[in-house]
Amino acid sequence: MSHIRAHMETEWQESPDAIRRQREALEAPLAELLRRLRRDPPNFVLTCARGSSAHAATFGKHLVERHLGIPVGAFAPNVATIYQQRLKLSGQLFLTVSQSGKSDDLVEAVAMAKAAGALTATIVNDTESPLARSSDIVLPMAAGPELSVAATKTFVTSLSAWLHLVAGWAELDALQRAIERLPDRLAAAMRLDWSPALRALSEATSLVSLGRGPTLAIAREAALKLKETSNFHAEAFSGAEFVHGPIALIEASYPVLLFMPTDQAADGLRELAVDLRRKNASVFMTGQDEELPALAPDHPDADAVCLVQSFYPLALRVAQCRGTDADVPRHLQKVTRTR
Repeated sequence: MSHIRAHMETEWQESPDAIRRQREALEAPLAELLRRLRRDPPNFVLTCARGSSAHAATFGKHLVERHLGIPVGAFAPNVATIYQQRLKLSGQLFLTVSQSGKSDDLVEAVAMAKAAGALTATIVNDTESPLARSSDIVLPMAAGPELSVAATKTFVTSLSAWLHLVAGWAELDALQRAIERLPDRLAAAMRLDWSPALRALSEATSLVSLGRGPTLAIAREAALKLKETSNFHAEAFSGAEFVHGPIALIEASYPVLLFMPTDQAADGLRELAVDLRRKNASVFMTGQDEELPALAPDHPDADAVCLVQSFYPLALRVAQCRGTDADVPRHLQKVTRTR
C-alpha cells in the first residue's frame, strides 16, 4: 500500500474525531445563523456546490424539505459567472458547500446572491478561504487537513454540519441526540465488513448505486468515489427514478449497490430489490441481515451518514484489487477551480 493511499485511509478513520470537535466549532456561527433565520424566515433555500459537496447539498435538501417544509433548489453557478444574471433572492437563504472554498464560480455565485438580497452561508473546511470571506456566515466542517484528492472526512463532516443546522432550525430533539451518538456510531460503522461486494465490484465495468430519501446523497457519493478511485463507470439514481428508464441497464450479474434508508422510504427500495433479483442482477443491499451489514437503526438521517463510513473501506479495497491508486485519481487534483 502506497504512502499516499495511507493518507486516505488515515483521513477516513479520522472522521469520528472530526465530528466530535465540529460541535464546538459550529456553536457560535450556527447560533448566529439560526438567530437570523428565525428573525427573517426564508421561504426558499438555494444551495450551490460542486462534486462531493453537491452530494452533501442533496442531503441538505432532503433534511430541509423533510423537516422544515421549505423548498430547496440547486443553483447553477454559470447563471452568475457566464450569463451574469441576478436572481430574485431577497430574504432567502443561499447556502454553499465546499471543502477548499477556492472555486471561483462559488465565490462569484455568493457575490451575486448577496447583491440579490440573500442571506449567504457556507459550509466549508477552510475558514480562511475566499468563499468563507465572501459569505455572511461560515459553518466550519472542522475536518482538519485532508490531503487525498478523494474526499472522505470532509464529506462526512459536511453531512454532519447539515444535521446540526436542521436539528437546530427545526428544534428536533431526537436528531440532536442522534448527532451526539454519531461519532461512536461512525467508529462502529468503520468496522463492518462489506467484502461480499468486493469481487463483483472489482470485476465490474459498470454499476448502478441506488438510494432514496436520506440515502440518495450517499448513493451519489458512492458512485462518484468508484469513478474517482477505480476508473469505471458508476451511476447513481433514486430508486423511484431508476424504474423510469435506467432499469433497462439491468442484465444477468449486473451489480447494484442499494443504500437502504431506515425510514418510510425503505419499503419501495425493498420492492425494487426483489424485482432486480428476479432479473438476475447482483444486488448488494445494506441492512443488518443483508450482504452489506449496517448498524442497528438509530435515527434515519444519522443512519445514512454511517452508511458512507462503511462504504469507504470497500472503495479502497476495490481500487487495490483493480490496481489503481485510490488517492491520486487520474486527471484530478485536490482543489478544482471552475468558473
